[in-house]
Amino acid sequence: MKNTFLSAAIMATLLAACQSNGGKTPEQTVTSAATENKETPVPSRDAAAAPVVKTGMADGIVKPYLQLKDALAKDNGKDAAGAGKEIVAALANIDVKALTPAQKKTYDDVASDAKENAEHIGDNADKISHQREHFAMLSADVADLVTALGTSQKLYEDFCPMFNDKKGAIWISESKEIKNPYYGSKMPTCGSVKKEL
Repeated sequence: MKNTFLSAAIMATLLAACQSNGGKTPEQTVTSAATENKETPVPSRDAAAAPVVKTGMADGIVKPYLQLKDALAKDNGKDAAGAGKEIVAALANIDVKALTPAQKKTYDDVASDAKENAEHIGDNADKISHQREHFAMLSADVADLVTALGTSQKLYEDFCPMFNDKKGAIWISESKEIKNPYYGSKMPTCGSVKKEL
């Protein structure tokens, strides 16, 4: 009698388990539970569909930017103009297809402004004050690009509190040594390192 009662209880439990498991049989339920306990491999994304994120993608822009910064620090509008033209070319050479969606968004938001500012610098070799105005805007754009795309070298974001009617402006440097591009020989060490990029 105990065996009959026990068998009936087991069958009722199994039947209830089958109904709560979407109609699976007890064997399917046991197999399913065993499968769930094993680690299942996570399907990998198609390598062709996933963009390859490269480090140092902003390097092509950084090199002429640093030349521009140095030219302005030396009050050399001609060399600054040449570097401005190189920045325009470097912006055009960014492999947009290799960017992640977030990187592409930053690039799309910044690239046209950066190009316009670099063009102004490139077209005004004899107007260094005009170059410096556009350099301030270009520096903010380059900082965004470096942050989003990465660079293979250590860079610093420096800050000049005096430029732009004491509103201040940043610039990017490869060195902690301050060489102010906004005032050149007038105030060569005005400014401070704001952060490391």
